[in-house]
Amino acid sequence: MSEPAGKDQAMTTTYAPGTPNWVDLGTTDIDGAKEFYGTTLGWTFEPLADAGEYHLIRSGGRVVAGLGTATDAARGTSWAVYFAVADADGTAREVDAQGGKVVVAPTDVHDKGRLAVFQDPAGAYFSVWQGRALPGAELVAADGAMCWAELATTDLAGAKRFYPGVLPVRARDIDVSEVPYAVLEREEGVVAGLYAVTPELDAVGEHAPPHWSVYFAVADCDAVADQALAMGATELLRETTPPGRMALMHDPQGGKFCVITPDPTFSM
Repeated sequence: MSEPAGKDQAMTTTYAPGTPNWVDLGTTDIDGAKEFYGTTLGWTFEPLADAGEYHLIRSGGRVVAGLGTATDAARGTSWAVYFAVADADGTAREVDAQGGKVVVAPTDVHDKGRLAVFQDPAGAYFSVWQGRALPGAELVAADGAMCWAELATTDLAGAKRFYPGVLPVRARDIDVSEVPYAVLEREEGVVAGLYAVTPELDAVGEHAPPHWSVYFAVADCDAVADQALAMGATELLRETTPPGRMALMHDPQGGKFCVITPDPTFSM
């Protein structure tokens, strides 16, 4: 796991197209999520004006994510990963042409930006954000903030074709574990990971349907994971990997998230 391309480990205002620039949680229990993540990750929550129950999430005063009510009963509570694009409408056309599905057509969010929600051909949901007043998260690759996005898929070969067809990225296979793994990258560096779901991963809950996950950087993975368990989370996996010490968890409402204490010597 390396630092997302085009970002500093501090406040950022621009994102290269194809780079994850936002994540948000759609939850079945707003108050429960605020209590859980506020205690576990030290986040604070700020209602977004004229946006219903949507909140901006802050870490150390910087905006790092969003929180809103789950709108899809079939998905329940889940984290959504957004990719920066220069033209959400053009991306929607490419998704359709490449065999994906437009779930929410491009739409303006006040003056903040333009979003769209899609499914890739294997069924994984992902979103795009054409930032305006809000280019994306203010803080990345730092404690309490997003540091990595990763796709678990039943069709790795298909994902390696699809995402470079709809985003300005290329796919490259890498050898980081026994699990088949690839990265999406720009000239500046890697931006996200893709891996094939295997029977061994099924055993720890990494089963279909395919999905994107978000990793949040923390100073002490074990302390944060233990706190999450005390707050009602379920742990899928905790281990030391080449990218760092990590834990995959479900929050009390069932939303999957990951925390990692990155190894600063690791790169892709």
